[in-house]
Parts: sequence; structure tokens; C-alpha cells
Amino acid sequence: MFKKILIANRGEIALRVIRACKELNIKTVAVYSTADKDSLHVRFADEAVCIGPAPSNKSYLSIQNIIAAAEITNADAIHPGYGFLSENANFSKVCQDYGIKFIGASPEMINAMGDKASAKATMKKAGVPTIPGSEGLLSTMEEGIKIANKIKYPIILKATAGGGGKGMRIVKNDAEFEKAWNDAKAEASASFGNDGLYLEKFVEEPRHIEIQILGDKFGKVIHLSERDCSIQRRHQKLLEETPSPAITERLRTKMGEAAVKGAKSIKYEGAGTIEFLVDKNLDFYFMEMNTRIQVEHPITEEVTGVDLIKEQIKMAAGGKVAAKNFMPMKFAIECRINAEDPANGFRPSPGKITNLHLPGGYGVRVDTHCYNGYTIPPNYDSMVAKVIVSAPTRDEARARMKRALEEFVIEGVKTTIPFHIKLMDDAKFASGKFTTAFMETFDLSKL
Repeated sequence: MFKKILIANRGEIALRVIRACKELNIKTVAVYSTADKDSLHVRFADEAVCIGPAPSNKSYLSIQNIIAAAEITNADAIHPGYGFLSENANFSKVCQDYGIKFIGASPEMINAMGDKASAKATMKKAGVPTIPGSEGLLSTMEEGIKIANKIKYPIILKATAGGGGKGMRIVKNDAEFEKAWNDAKAEASASFGNDGLYLEKFVEEPRHIEIQILGDKFGKVIHLSERDCSIQRRHQKLLEETPSPAITERLRTKMGEAAVKGAKSIKYEGAGTIEFLVDKNLDFYFMEMNTRIQVEHPITEEVTGVDLIKEQIKMAAGGKVAAKNFMPMKFAIECRINAEDPANGFRPSPGKITNLHLPGGYGVRVDTHCYNGYTIPPNYDSMVAKVIVSAPTRDEARARMKRALEEFVIEGVKTTIPFHIKLMDDAKFASGKFTTAFMETFDLSKL
């Protein structure tokens, strides 16, 4: 087992990793930018090193500064959390070169799954269902139009290096293709420095379902069932739940088997997720793989009893995964609480928290790095907390979440708490019959 782990991240995920390390009797090193000098992860780690100024490209994205911090503190492993450098193949490789264990995917695995076109080809070869579309990147617009007519409109153009919905355009006919092609290419180039596009059949009435997997170095892979991430705004998740109200036992088994098959095909080690789109006919298609821990991992922990961060660390140290898959024993919901004003287009609302009261009680968990008097910096992601509840039924979980949100007091900044409270009472959400288009018709007035 590792003696000392450096956490190359900030906020609640850094604190989450520190807590797991303490329970495993592993020393921790926090890194922080000047904007985060008063953050809780800095306070609770055994050691802390400032790695640069507030801009992330000069601190949390600076491989040179992070490796230097690991060397001066004699850390023998680095946990990247999620975001930032967690899926950066070069960072994984540099850690290897310096003899520091990267608690995440190898450079080869990250490269195999990081490019969406090659990831799709890899999964298709492994026998995982994939969405009909182009074989790799499109060389010309004319080639795209030809394929679109073959698989039938509507189709969606996607940036191969994409994320967060950038470089994506839905096309319904030949007449719309040229503008969509040019717009997607321009956005992809500006956002990722790569204008490569591929094409897929547009999945109708989709739900976004992901399967949590764990793999060890002995070739064993298990899954821990699914999470439903369909409540999204501009391709950014707002709420996640497990089990999905749309998934049958038979489909859960099939999707779990497909995810395990896909992960085994690349000899995957560690924690990861295989993400699928499920259409109105309950057919499912591979979308992408995330070779890291996810923001929404706590709901899987709550329904399976498995500490995913501890398991991730154990796998990296050469441990074995459990002998069986895990199915949900109860229901769990996670609401992402962001410092944003939902009544005004989810406008960011950084600033000082003047009063804070966290919810509690049976079946309620709050993961946060915030405290009374903490100043939320404007430089990073606006998420300030995750509220996670679990209960024997989905309706009970929904009621518990509403109660917890109503107890949650954050003053001094605007947050998404009013939105989530309203969401818990929404008839369509309560029914469980919704798609990724849910937010397009959700009434944000009177929040």
C-alpha cells in the first residue's frame, strides 16, 4: 500500500480522497492555488503545497508544478480526482516516468478511450452496441451527407475531442448539413484545437445511463450497476439517481455485461464508467468511457455499500476487485449544488458565504469543501456541494431530498437549491418518465 498520496485536485473531491486515505492510514499532500489557500482540503491534509496562482493553467493544470510538489514531499502516488488532469495521458505518462503511481488509467487506456471515434471503434470490436454512424472521422462534408442518407436522418455531428456539448450539431436533412458542418468544425477547433468530426444516428427520446465499473491488474472487471444522468442542462449534469426508473432488471443485466465486456477488451484497471444512451425502445448504445472517478460516484456507494475511492486506491496498489457484481439495494439521488442563480440563466454567483447550515438526519450525506465564511472563488467550477440521499423507495428518496434541501441554508451567494426543491415536486420527474430533453420544458420561473 502507498505511504503518501498527493491529491492533484481541489474542493470536495480533494477532501473526499483525503478522508479515504486517512481511513486507510495513508499520509496525504494537498496542492492548492493562491485562490484556495483557505480551502478545507488544505486544512485537513497532512501536508500542503502551493502550486501557483489562481488560473488553473498555472496551478491545477501545471504538470511540472504538481510533479515538483510530489517530489519535495516524497509522495509515492498521485490521485487526480475528476476534471483537471484526471484523463490527461501525458500526466499519467509523466507520473510513470518519475516513478510515481498515477491512481487512474494508464496513458494507453486514456488514449484509447479519450478520442471518441477510436473509442467507438474499440467498443464495436468488443461486441458492445454502438450507435450507427461513420467509421471514424469524416474526411469531407459530402461523405457525411452520404452516410446520413444511408442511416436516415436525424443525425448528430460530434467533435472527436469534444466534451460539454461543444462541437455538436443535430441535422434533420441535407439542406441543414452545410451550416451545421461549418459551425461544428469552427466550435470544435476553437474549443479543443481539433476540428475533427464524426457522425452518428440521433437517438430519439434518449436517457443518459452510465455503468460504474472496477477493474484490477489481474484482468478481472466487475460492475456496480447503473446511474441515470438524464437531468442535464447544456450537457452538464444537474442530478443523478440510481437505480434508473427507466431500466428493467433484464436491461440492467445486459448493460452491465456489455460494460464489463468493453472494459475487459482494453484490460482496464481502476474505477471508470461506460456511458450509454438508451432510446425509447430500451435499446442501448455506447456513448463514451470516462477513465476516472465520477462526480456522482456517491450514489453508487450509498446503494451498494462499496467505498469507491478506497477501492480505486486498492486497485492502484495491486489489489483484487470483489468476486461479484453489485446491484442496488435501495434508491439514491444526488443533487449538485452550484453557486449559480437558476432564475437568471444559471448565472455564476461566486462570493463569500455569510451563513451556512448543512442538512443532516437519517439517509442524508453532504460532500462539500465549504464552511461559514468561506469565499467561493470565480476561477473554477461553480459546484459547492453535493447532497446525497438514500431510501428504500424512489418516492421516499425524493421526499427525503426535498426535506434535506429545505434544511440547507447558504447565504451570501445564490445557489441552485431552489431549482432542486422545485424539481423534487415536478410531476414529470416524480413519474420517472423523462429524457435528456427534460430541462428544455422545465419552468424556471418563480424560483
